[in-house]
Amino acid sequence: MHQPVLVKEVVENLKLEKGDRVIDCTFGQGGHTFAIWEKIKPNGRILAIERDPQLVEAGLEKIKALGLEDKIILKNRNFIHLKELVEEERFGQVQAVLFDLGVCAWHFEESKRGFSFQRCEFLDMRYNPYENEITAYEIINKRPESDLKEFFQRYGEERFAQRIARRIVEERKLRSIENTTQLVEIIRRAVPKWYRYKRIHWATKVFQALRIWVNQELENLKLALPQALDVLEKNGRLVVISYHSLEDRIVKNFLKEKSKEGLIKIITKKPIIPTHEELQQNPRSRSAKLRVGEKIKGT
Repeated sequence: MHQPVLVKEVVENLKLEKGDRVIDCTFGQGGHTFAIWEKIKPNGRILAIERDPQLVEAGLEKIKALGLEDKIILKNRNFIHLKELVEEERFGQVQAVLFDLGVCAWHFEESKRGFSFQRCEFLDMRYNPYENEITAYEIINKRPESDLKEFFQRYGEERFAQRIARRIVEERKLRSIENTTQLVEIIRRAVPKWYRYKRIHWATKVFQALRIWVNQELENLKLALPQALDVLEKNGRLVVISYHSLEDRIVKNFLKEKSKEGLIKIITKKPIIPTHEELQQNPRSRSAKLRVGEKIKGT
């Protein structure tokens, strides 16, 4: 069962009213989108964006089954094309924009693209296999040791990046590293024994770094946030849920910068985090942080 994170808090902080126009930049399995619809129906409209074509296919079926084709427009695009999509759909300025930057549980559990270190799958990690050709396999098997070290540090904040990168290069001289099981074993042998008994699995940070690198997640977020602000009308709300410090830093700095420019009022001085009850029901939400800005200049 798909459980959208911080759904109650999202709906409250978007400050929705009946008839509003809203953009959900990260449709996923539609949890937030359909919760938003309940607040803006019957005359509201949602422009939903989703990068993964399989999730879009499933989402369109659900939208059709609910008879909402005219109310929820779902597009298979990268959210870096946000303003372009708004123009294409003649959607106009909107009252609210949402980004939920978490990886959909479906990617870990059903996509078979190597997102999870708990399953033996090919090292792909692309959200959209038709959008880019670079896979995690290409990176692991072809990039120099210095690149691997740099990106494990930058995108995974992995303290043993050097040791892991060196071990990967040594192993791939013997045979290509094709699947997640091989990579997990290489990481296990590269890190100290005590590191393997920490609360967070020893492969987590490398897998995070690869996923971010393959999909250009941080660069895309930096490109999309200013566009979201542009399409918001005055007093419109921007809500972003991030899941690790790298994302949260980008969002926090963006809001601070635009606040200094007099464009945004920061609503959340500290990020909103899941309640104890939500953590009990959905452990995946444990690292979620929600930040809110309200546009104070513009039409």
